[in-house]
Amino acid sequence: MARLSCFSAFLFIVFISLALPVYAEEAGCASQLYLGSSPSIKSPKLAAQTYPVCFSEIAVLYSGIARTPLWSAEHLTAARIERARTLPRLRSNAFHEELALPANQRSELTDYRRSGFDRGHMAPNGDMSTPESQEESFSLANMIPQDPCNNEVLWEGIESAVRDMALASGEVYVVTGPAFLGTELQSLNGRVLVPTHIFKAVYVPSRNAAAAYFAPNDGSQAWEPISISELESRVSVDVFPQLTAAVKQHAMILPEPTPHFGCRLRTTEAAGQSSRAGR
Repeated sequence: MARLSCFSAFLFIVFISLALPVYAEEAGCASQLYLGSSPSIKSPKLAAQTYPVCFSEIAVLYSGIARTPLWSAEHLTAARIERARTLPRLRSNAFHEELALPANQRSELTDYRRSGFDRGHMAPNGDMSTPESQEESFSLANMIPQDPCNNEVLWEGIESAVRDMALASGEVYVVTGPAFLGTELQSLNGRVLVPTHIFKAVYVPSRNAAAAYFAPNDGSQAWEPISISELESRVSVDVFPQLTAAVKQHAMILPEPTPHFGCRLRTTEAAGQSSRAGR
């Protein structure tokens, strides 16, 4: 993996005049967004070379610089989750490059190969209620390089907890994305930036309340609940621009993540140690 010496300097080399000020609702994704309004990117550098990608059950804003989404948005309803639970999970060969994006700015399957990182869904397969939307969720436009033990344990637990919130409340709006904090960032193949952190913001209309899970992109299983205002200050994205300042400033109590699996890598390593000890 390559290492970028300064992310800020890297972004400055992109001409802001090349940025495309496009919004996901213009691509027909308004149903996935609270009151049809896209998250607002507050940093001109972060907004450079962005592209909306509209799937049947996901709205995405993709960065041609990071070669990851900046956010993936979903409207989860109880009915949608119930339908999603009837579908089998797709196999790993469902991952695919997003041909709707410019060829020189989209991530590729080879970028992730032998990188040590998972292709981590931002809008998860488990939220998708049709075979078509399941397949769409495996687009690399919806992926970040994610630590395997984060992806397979903590993040799976967070995704499950949010689905339970949708079942209990009837509907929730969700915005998930990466954070690139600090001046030195890893990249895959010198092309795809590795997020330092990941967030999942949730708004519950029936309670008029919101908050976000915020976690480092590592295997520590650490996370913290933060307000929408605090999330904006950290990642320069206003994920729910239509909410009042009072709602944004107060973090509702989020349910604890409920992981269903252990980390595959750690399990494999432990099994190997046990096998060697028995020889």
